[in-house]
Amino acid sequence: MDNNYNHSSQYNPYPYGYNSNSSPYPPPSNYPQYPPSNSSPYPPYPHPYPHASPPQTPPEYSYPHPSPPQTPPEYWYPPPQPFSGAPPPYQHPGYGYPPPPQYNQETFPPPFPPPEAQPTNHHHLHHHSGSGGGGETPPLSAPIYYPPIDHHLSQLSLSESAPSAPASPPAPAATSAETPPVTPPIYPSVITNESLSSHSFHGHSSNPEVPLLHSNSLDLSQTPSLNNAPSFINPQNNQQYQMVSFGPSKKALKVLLLHGNLDIWIHEAKNLPNMDMFHKTMGDFFNRFPGTRSKITSDPYVSIAVTSTVIGRTYVISNSENPIWKQHFNVPVAHHAAEIHFLVKDSDVVGSQLIGVVAIPVEDLYSGTRIEGFFPLIGTNGRPCKNGAGLGLSIQYISMENLSFYHNGVGVNPEGVPGTYFPLRRGGRVTLYQDAHVHNGSLPDFRLDEGMHYVHGTCWNDIFEAISKARHLIYITGWSVWHEVRLVRGVGSFPEYTLGELLKLKSQEGVRVLLLVWDDPTSRNILGFKMDGFMATHDEETRHFFKHSSVQVLLVPRMAGKRHSWVKKQEVGTIYTHHQKTVIVDTDAGYGKRRIMAFVGGLDLCDGRYDTPQHPLFRSLSTVHADDFHNPTFTGNLAGCPREPWHDMHSKIDGPAAYDVMTNFEERWLKASKPHGFKKLKTSYDDALLRIERVPELLGVHHQPSFSDQDPEGWHVQIFRSIDSNSVKGFPKDARLAAEKNLVCGKNVMIDMSIHSAYVKAIRSAQHFIYIENQYFIGSSYNWSSYKDLGANNLIPMEIALKIASKIKAHERFAVYIVIPMWPEGVPTGSATQRILFWQNKTMQMMYETIYKALEEVGLEGSFSAQDYLNFFCLGNREASSPDDNLGDESPSTGNTPQGLSRKSRRFMIYVHSKGMIVDDEYVIIGSANINQRSMEGTRDTEIAMGAYQPHHTWAIKHANPLGQVYGYRMSLWAEHLGHVDDRFTQPESLECVRHVRSLSEANWKQFASDQVSEMRGHLLKYPVEVDRRGKVKSLPGFETFPDVGGQIVGSFLGIQENLTI
Repeated sequence: MDNNYNHSSQYNPYPYGYNSNSSPYPPPSNYPQYPPSNSSPYPPYPHPYPHASPPQTPPEYSYPHPSPPQTPPEYWYPPPQPFSGAPPPYQHPGYGYPPPPQYNQETFPPPFPPPEAQPTNHHHLHHHSGSGGGGETPPLSAPIYYPPIDHHLSQLSLSESAPSAPASPPAPAATSAETPPVTPPIYPSVITNESLSSHSFHGHSSNPEVPLLHSNSLDLSQTPSLNNAPSFINPQNNQQYQMVSFGPSKKALKVLLLHGNLDIWIHEAKNLPNMDMFHKTMGDFFNRFPGTRSKITSDPYVSIAVTSTVIGRTYVISNSENPIWKQHFNVPVAHHAAEIHFLVKDSDVVGSQLIGVVAIPVEDLYSGTRIEGFFPLIGTNGRPCKNGAGLGLSIQYISMENLSFYHNGVGVNPEGVPGTYFPLRRGGRVTLYQDAHVHNGSLPDFRLDEGMHYVHGTCWNDIFEAISKARHLIYITGWSVWHEVRLVRGVGSFPEYTLGELLKLKSQEGVRVLLLVWDDPTSRNILGFKMDGFMATHDEETRHFFKHSSVQVLLVPRMAGKRHSWVKKQEVGTIYTHHQKTVIVDTDAGYGKRRIMAFVGGLDLCDGRYDTPQHPLFRSLSTVHADDFHNPTFTGNLAGCPREPWHDMHSKIDGPAAYDVMTNFEERWLKASKPHGFKKLKTSYDDALLRIERVPELLGVHHQPSFSDQDPEGWHVQIFRSIDSNSVKGFPKDARLAAEKNLVCGKNVMIDMSIHSAYVKAIRSAQHFIYIENQYFIGSSYNWSSYKDLGANNLIPMEIALKIASKIKAHERFAVYIVIPMWPEGVPTGSATQRILFWQNKTMQMMYETIYKALEEVGLEGSFSAQDYLNFFCLGNREASSPDDNLGDESPSTGNTPQGLSRKSRRFMIYVHSKGMIVDDEYVIIGSANINQRSMEGTRDTEIAMGAYQPHHTWAIKHANPLGQVYGYRMSLWAEHLGHVDDRFTQPESLECVRHVRSLSEANWKQFASDQVSEMRGHLLKYPVEVDRRGKVKSLPGFETFPDVGGQIVGSFLGIQENLTI
């Protein structure tokens, strides 16, 4: 987000999930029908565990949806209700999160021992996996992945929050179906962690305090007493096991890497106990009276968990002891795990209660065998929670090797990213922007295929022109929108209106001008007394400026659902933001018609954003930045300080996908403008939105002229979001209807998490290289060496590391370049900034260790280093003195302060605010979403992004490097950052290119960090950490802190974990 981390009180972290429902990862075409054709009826209860289909070679999968089922499933015990028709595809990518604050939780467990005391190795078992590495063997006494069971039982509880869980028990041994169920022995691994919780999965939450995606803990005060069940390492094969009681003997569970998809059906539960004892007692009392016969019982749902991550959750079925879900999940996974856990829980007004657990060993899934059956539910006492209580389910693991959907590149799939709210739109036009403005001739000319040339866009000039030419509508969303910003500067042919003046002028012409701006809760305008707020977003100033005009401004707070507690509402409203940045206008379509055009990306229309590829520090302070100085790193006297240069990525969409951007605006406007209180008494209400179907001049989405796939200038574009039903109007309230719109259902909230789906799909499909620019890079904390329960569980870093590992094992070249800021915007010594740097360092460490272990596995650790595949960079600039600087007089008191040292050294970072990714020079994602939990979760910051490619310029079509607009865009970005062009840049995956770019960035860092002031030509700096041959990330010798401004480069963490900085 935008400078939003350094001003907050402390908050506990929250987990989250990821888009589910039918497809970011749809079921394969030859996936068996529901019920699977080779399935037998559920076996008698109890039955041998696991009940699996006969072993078979995992099939090769492609990706249409399964055919509708022809017959309902059969159940031996007890029979289900009749069922027909195909259950809605319910895909649930997700990840879990750390314990939430103690908001009305039933019980909060004592903390784990400090993470530093835990062993740090968590990579296990290669032998069944296609990628990922094995780790070193720690001492026998040191548990690695699963802490000892006794420790869990003594320190956790079965309420709704806990960081990690030991393995759960398998189903008990079989008995005859005719005989009463036999009480099994106590099992040593009942689920002890609600990272397996109701709120820690992709888009589902059962706790009203936590709308969704939270890892909550289980209260082990309700768990069986388990003794003598330690974790141990088998020294013979360097594999880790978890001891689990299995009938009269014990079985060791292997921890294996799951990288692929889990295809899961949750059918039904039977004979559940009534957990609502209070309501049962009251019901029994009132049922004595005539006419009051009713039964109040449990409100069950099922959570699906892998290690500390909840990856899926069914909807809640109210008041039922025999619920039927028939819900489908197709979930991407990239986790080391021993078991998959299915937790049946009772949703209560406050929190939820565990009813029982089913555990499926990963080892039994690894061959691709489908496991299906009716499994007994083990309660908190280690025994069946009730005689006859069980869960009907089926589960199959499909590894990446068998997912052909990802094997042929990003631009091959004609459906784009499946399972998203908005479809892939064909036949549009896209313009890609770097920075707010690019002066003519300031960057090299790049030749493309078909004799074309790459055109460097001028973003703010184009936005100014688009607004100026609008006739019907101008819709703007922003984290910040400032009426005083000047979009056009130093261009003689354009009038230099401020944004506010331009919008007022257009509204006077009759254009519908609507602004949706985040309402910073710290900014207020009370009786004329103005508080600008910690974020300095100018929201109150902008609203006041347009107060008596026909421009309509809605300041929209980030709000939790109305059923959430007061504490939760305060947290969401204070920490999270509306982060989308879009401009939507009508434009000329020819023949007297108009069409919709949209701008999407990382640039807000506010102060501090205007910049060019030269990124001046001092030289523009008396010209284009004379009234636009921005540098929140410094406090106090700012005289003579360098400005903070700003680098960003943005886009313009002209075509059908622009209408989806407008739909997003309309859904948000309708929610934000919904009348409350006495306003509801009005008989009519004008929502101010222009109904384009009533304007004959405006073309609809299906009346757009489109371009064929053979058009060298045509684009296919898809819109993605991170947003929930608390911020939009139009999502279905019925959880069972959410699948039809590819939404994730949480408790009292529906979530669109398609941005995360888009990133995972693009990374998995990448064949040659990935180039990322992002303001933050934090994720996959479940695979860190410590702080595994932090809750930053998005899959993106782990997917990148496993992509590189798979290419290493296939002896193929692959390269990843990641550009991030030198430090998060703000004071680098501040605690929030230091935490972000610390989490970022943990993410880097995890990725480099995974790559090193892959090199070690194939015996290449002596020939290549992890940095031959993955490199992190930042941007910086340094200017020699100039007589035109006009710095003013330096205060004597600033000599040894950050501002005094920066003025003397004449250097400063270039702030990377981009949120984009380029894959194989054929696919690009640009938007407002950072790579962290806030942006990917869907219930935190609201985000929007576009993913696009030119079908005529893909590897599949060209069978060679595509040379379309995406290639030109990347080359232009590299020319800006490196200061020159090299033939090696055309092959980013090559070892020669990787090492050349790294050597240039290391030379640039030396120049930036030198005591001698000199003019910098290139701005790309090697991120100032040292990565040794074994992938260990350490401080760079001599540069433990940032030059001039201080702050540890590797970050630091003190205090409690929270979800502000992840």
